[in-house]
Amino acid sequence: MKSLEELKSIRERMHEELKIRYEREEYYQAGSAEGLENGSQYRKHVLVCGGTGCTSSGSQKIREELEAELKRNGLENEICVIKTGCFGLCALGPIMIVYPEGAFYSMVKEEDIPEIVEEHLVKGNVVRHLLYDETVKHGEGILPLQETRFYKKQHRVALRNCGVISPEKIEEYIGTGGYEALGKVLTTMKPQDVIQIILDSGLRGRGGAGFPTGMKWKFAAANEADQKYVCCNADEGDPGAFMDRSVLEGDPHVVLEAMAIAGYAIGASQGYIYVRAEYPIAVERLTIAIGQARACGLLGKDIFGTGFDFNIELRLGAGAFVCGEETALMTSIEGNRGEPRPRPPFPALKGLFQKPTILNNVETLANIPQIILNGAQWFASMGTEKSKGTKVFALGGKVENTGLVEISMGTTLREIVEEIGGGIPHGKKFKAAQTGGPSGGCIPAEHFDVPIDYDNLIAIGSMMGSGGLIVMDEDTCMVDIAKFFLEFTVDESCGKCTPCRVGTRRMLEILEKITNGQGTMEDLDKLEELAEHLKTGSLCALGQTAPNPVLSTLRYFRDEYISHIVDKKCPAGVCKALLSYKIDADKCKGCTLCARTCPNDAITGSVKEPHVINQDKCVKCGACMEKCRFGAIYKE
Repeated sequence: MKSLEELKSIRERMHEELKIRYEREEYYQAGSAEGLENGSQYRKHVLVCGGTGCTSSGSQKIREELEAELKRNGLENEICVIKTGCFGLCALGPIMIVYPEGAFYSMVKEEDIPEIVEEHLVKGNVVRHLLYDETVKHGEGILPLQETRFYKKQHRVALRNCGVISPEKIEEYIGTGGYEALGKVLTTMKPQDVIQIILDSGLRGRGGAGFPTGMKWKFAAANEADQKYVCCNADEGDPGAFMDRSVLEGDPHVVLEAMAIAGYAIGASQGYIYVRAEYPIAVERLTIAIGQARACGLLGKDIFGTGFDFNIELRLGAGAFVCGEETALMTSIEGNRGEPRPRPPFPALKGLFQKPTILNNVETLANIPQIILNGAQWFASMGTEKSKGTKVFALGGKVENTGLVEISMGTTLREIVEEIGGGIPHGKKFKAAQTGGPSGGCIPAEHFDVPIDYDNLIAIGSMMGSGGLIVMDEDTCMVDIAKFFLEFTVDESCGKCTPCRVGTRRMLEILEKITNGQGTMEDLDKLEELAEHLKTGSLCALGQTAPNPVLSTLRYFRDEYISHIVDKKCPAGVCKALLSYKIDADKCKGCTLCARTCPNDAITGSVKEPHVINQDKCVKCGACMEKCRFGAIYKE
C-alpha cells in the first residue's frame, strides 16, 4: 500500500461491509431484518467474543460448533462469523451478538447453537430466552446493547473497535478509519504539529501517575540523536487489571498506528512493544497485526511514499511487576534483569540503549489516532478541567456486572458501581473501592460521589494507576486487604534498593502480626513511620507507592485496625486467627449435618439435641455454617 488512495479504497469497501454492525438501527426495525439493503455480501453477521475471558469459558468451541451448524444448514455463504475482542461484560461469557438485529446472547452453550441457527438464522425469530436479560423488551423487538445499564453511561474511545471488528483482519480496522491518522500525519503535518495537537488535547498517561503525553513527546523530540525509540508498555501487572490486554486482543492495529505516529513526532524509526508472555492471545494477535501492517506497507520503509521509516518488534516479559516501571522495562528489553535505574537522566534523554525514548502504555496509545482525526478540542471536550478524555477500568470484586468499562473522566464512583456495575450483590452495602492496584489506595463510602480523575484520587489517598477498580462490600476486612497488596509487592520487589526490599517485608510482618491477634497500638506508629521511609527512599515507583494501600486503610478504617489490636476481633469475620464459629442452641435442631460435614470432628452432639463446637479442634473452614439449614451457626 503505497498511497492514501489505496487506503481510501479499502476503507470505502469495508465501510459498507461493517455498516451492518455499526448502524444496525438503519437496517433493522421492530425485530425484523426485512428490507435489509447494504453493501454486505452476507445477510447477517454473528460476532463471537474471542477475548481471554470468553475463550476461557469455551467460546472457541462455540464458534466451531456454530460454523459447523451453519454448514449443515447450507448457510456458510449467507452468515458471516467473526471472532472479535472483548465486549466488556466478561461475567456473561461466552458472548455472541447477531447483527443487524443486535441480539445479545450470553452464557451460550454448545447445545444452544442448533436452536439459535434454526430459529434465528433460518426462521428469523430471535431466541429470547437465551438473550441477556436486560435486552429483552416486552412486546416485539429487543433493547440495543448500548441502552443497557452497563453500556448506557460508557463513552468508548480506546475501546471503540473492541467487540465490533475482527482483530485479525487489517481490512476491518481500515474500514473503521484505521491508518488514516497516520496518513494524515505523514502527508499534511510536521512533527511539531503532531506534538502540539497531543499537548492541546490534554491527554495524560493512562498507565500510572498521569504525566502529560505531549510533554513527554516534546522532551524526546528536542534531544538530538542518531537513533530514537518508541516503546509500548503492555506489561500490565496489577492484580485484577486487564484493560491493555483487551485492547491488544480486540484492536491491535490501533497501537501500531499510534506508535508510528509517535515515531514520526519524535524522529524515531524503531518501536518495541513489551508484552507479558502470560498474554498468549494478545501476543498472537499482535504478531498477526505486525505482519499484516508490514505486508501492506504501513510499517517498514518509506510509509505512504513519504520517506518515513518505522518498524515494530515484540519483546515478551516474564511477568515481573517491576517491569511496568519505565526504566526497568527498558533494561529488560535490552536483555538484562529488569531493574529500575536512577532518574535523572530520564528516558527522553537516555532511555532504551541510552538513546532518547518515549514510553506510553496501550490505553494511552489507543487514544492517539482518534485525537489526530477528530482534533484536540474534541478530546479535550470530554472529562474534567485537568483530566481530559475517557478512562478504561477493569471493574471487579463485589459488584453485579464485572468487566471492562470506559467512562468520561469525572464520572463518580457511585455511577460506576451502582449504575454501570449494577450495584453490590445480595443486598450488601458498599464499603470501599480500591483503585490503582498495589500502588493505589482504598476509597471509602464517604467519597462515593467524588468525580474520578487524577487529582481527585490523589487528594483522597488513592491514584488512577492503570485502571483496576476492585469493589468491596461490608464483608471485606480492610486490614486483610492491605496485607494482600503488601504480600504482592514483597513478592514483586526486585530487591535492588534497601527501602523497598526490606521496608515492604517489615510492613508485611506487622500486618501479619495484627491479623493474627498479636498486634499492639505501637505497631500502627511503626507502619506509618516505615511508610514514610519507603515513599522517600525507594528507587522507583514500586517502592514509593507500596505503602498506599496501608496508609489509605489506616486513614479511613483505623477503627478496624484498633479492633484487631484491642478487641482481638475482625469486624468482617475474615481473619481466621480472630474468628470463632458458634452454634445457637435455640436454633439448632440436632440434625447432625454440621457434625458430618466438619473435616476435623470438632462438632459433637446427639440427634435432635443442640450441638457444640470444640474451639480447640475447629479449623475455622466455615463448612458447617454453609451446610446448616436452620441458620444456627454464626461466626464472631
